Amino acid sequence: MTTARRNVLVVGPSWIGDMVMAQSLFQTLCQKISDVQLSVLAPSWSLPLLGRMPEVAAAIPTPFEHGRLSLRQRFQLAHQLRAKHFDQAIILPRSFKAALVPFLAGIPLRTGFLGEKRYGLLNDIRRINQAELPRTVQHFVQLGRPRDSTTEISPPPPRLVAHPHAVANILDRLGIQPTEQPVLAICPGAAFGPAKRWPSAHFAQVARQQLLRGWQVWLIGSQEDARITAEIYGTGSPHLYDLAGRTQLEDVVDLLSVASCVISNDSGLMHVAAAVDTPTIALYGSTSPKVNPPLSSRATILWRELSCSPCNQRSCPLGHTNCLRELAVDRVLEALTRATATSIHAGNTPRIRL
Repeated sequence: MTTARRNVLVVGPSWIGDMVMAQSLFQTLCQKISDVQLSVLAPSWSLPLLGRMPEVAAAIPTPFEHGRLSLRQRFQLAHQLRAKHFDQAIILPRSFKAALVPFLAGIPLRTGFLGEKRYGLLNDIRRINQAELPRTVQHFVQLGRPRDSTTEISPPPPRLVAHPHAVANILDRLGIQPTEQPVLAICPGAAFGPAKRWPSAHFAQVARQQLLRGWQVWLIGSQEDARITAEIYGTGSPHLYDLAGRTQLEDVVDLLSVASCVISNDSGLMHVAAAVDTPTIALYGSTSPKVNPPLSSRATILWRELSCSPCNQRSCPLGHTNCLRELAVDRVLEALTRATATSIHAGNTPRIRL
């Protein structure tokens, strides 16, 4: 283990799920450098996640819009960062823009993948062997290891710090009645696009079935997911709560941590659920769980793996989305029963009467 103090800046990813997986890199850096000061440059929407990662000493919000060059703002931010005297920058995104600020800030060691021909901007360029390291989390962790390291990469799983004691106040604010019954959290959105979304009608069938079994059901998502959750909610039912757009990301971390089970598309909230170690049913269609699986031993992956998937497209190129539409409700219900049976019988299922 390195003993010299090291001041490291990580340029974080934009997607929520990728930021959760980046915690595996942060853990690796803390394990390998005994006295590391870790700062993360990240979009404002992901800052609540960084606040739940004990490895992160400082979260620095990016002052520019995602995808915009915004050269003037990047110069200004780089000038501010010069005063922090970083020893190294690790740039997780592969865009040209993402590598500009560390270069302009004069950070001496700038580590990242070549990406968009970033010769000069990076001086510690790493290569990806996709066949040997297919997972995004492996790519992230690779950047935190010495260039000549030959040991196998075994990323530590992300583990967000949840605050279960805060849940009572969150429930009261949302008008949710505390219960001693199991709670199913459904996360039906996927910001990437509709090709990653299990049909709303399927989610609605699962919700109805669990309500009949005496469960409470929460529909969780951003304001952009409100149309989808409204379709699932329908005319409403006791113990069914539509929370889309009514929570902050830090609320969601705590709510998912006390749920009995989470059912989610391949989305950022799926990774959040796995990172608080809640039993999670992860539904895959146009993307591959071989690349970005939920990093938890309590996760169950359902994927039909058709000949046309993964296509990694935002919308189904064939117009049918059979990879998800034909993923049967019964199969999801069976996975839900298996995932929760052990915890419920052992009395370990979280409850929200706090």
